[in-house]
Amino acid sequence: MPRLLQRIGWLLLGLVTLGHARAADNFIVGVGTHLLNGSGPLARSAQLMGEAGVVSVRDDLFWSTAEQQPGHLLIIPNWQRYLLALRDRQLGNLLILGYGNPYYENGAKPRSLLVKDAFANYVNFVSRRLRGQVDFYEVWNEWDLEDPSNEALSSDYAALVVDTAKLLRRNDPNVRVLAGAVSSEGMDKGFADRLIQAGIMEDLDGLSLHPYVHCRKTLAGNTPENWMKWLNDTAQRLNALANREVPLYLTEMSWPSSDEPCGVSETTQAAYLARSFFLARMHPNIRGMWWYDLFNDGRDAKEREHNFGLLDNDLNPKPAYLALKAIAPYLTQYRFERERSTVTDSLYQLRFSKGDEQVLVTWAIGQSRQVKIDSSALLKGGVHVLDTRQAGVGMREGESQWDCGEHYCTAVITASEFPKIISLGKANWLFTR
Repeated sequence: MPRLLQRIGWLLLGLVTLGHARAADNFIVGVGTHLLNGSGPLARSAQLMGEAGVVSVRDDLFWSTAEQQPGHLLIIPNWQRYLLALRDRQLGNLLILGYGNPYYENGAKPRSLLVKDAFANYVNFVSRRLRGQVDFYEVWNEWDLEDPSNEALSSDYAALVVDTAKLLRRNDPNVRVLAGAVSSEGMDKGFADRLIQAGIMEDLDGLSLHPYVHCRKTLAGNTPENWMKWLNDTAQRLNALANREVPLYLTEMSWPSSDEPCGVSETTQAAYLARSFFLARMHPNIRGMWWYDLFNDGRDAKEREHNFGLLDNDLNPKPAYLALKAIAPYLTQYRFERERSTVTDSLYQLRFSKGDEQVLVTWAIGQSRQVKIDSSALLKGGVHVLDTRQAGVGMREGESQWDCGEHYCTAVITASEFPKIISLGKANWLFTR
């Protein structure tokens, strides 16, 4: 095996590559919100998401909101305002179908015939009324939390997914359907595996996962790099069970900036965001990732659930927001050059291109270090760098200088825990090795 493949072998699955995906399956930078059913700052939130480079927004299309009286369904005005606000900012959407309705077995999951029929009625109503306005539907949210090891629970969910997907496609042929929303525990305890074995992928566009690791017991397990190794093992197992590549959508993922054992600092949250998005972008199975969530849900620094946001509770940008805004164009507009990228246990050097324009994304694990980089472009002067540690500054000329020989230019830069995006100029076919 060539040395390059050895160095990035844990990421290469040897199956279908992203080049075979539909154009609609370009990598999605998403974020979760709680705006669809509330009275939050909708216009300002949509503006901030658009400015950050977000392309898809995930929220809950509550069954209990659509059916507030038995047998009487409606689309509430806030749902239409929400969809219009996203459309005005050219933001896509992902809507979650689910959660129980108190009128049907006290909010039970749709497992009995009575509740399944009522759930299907709700799905039929909203998908007909919102035809052409929804990009993705996701069938339920974290169904597995009740008991990830329970085979009957996964079997009932698989049956619900098949029936719901067929109904959605009949009412809106262009909509894409996801299912799973499998928690980290469900991934570890076989819930996702049983869904694949039940054959649900024949009816879906992808499997959704919520691979949180912020409360993993060892510090090493909390890092983006170890997160990706665990996620890669999961992807390989699912591919083997399906006998093909399983498209994965990480519809919830993040680290909280909370002052408690599972939290990290706001600075570390930003570094982890940048690294995790680039790691997801380079994985051949992963089609997108939705950061959970847009803004903090409260003001208590010690309350984990209050501190997942990209923004604080007053919509002021946290470092994570600035990091996402800086990296989003490279995630969505540039092509990942897998064959020209190198990864070791402690250093990541990822190449991306957009036409002739080339960039290198690099970071180091542990201690910062000096790294020699090269470019096939004719370059002069200082190296232009976007350092995500100072993401708000943007790309600017740094202290490192390009040194050009007969066939290529080189420079020495410092790689740290914060990814740096380095302009390598425009490829010049007369100036290559």
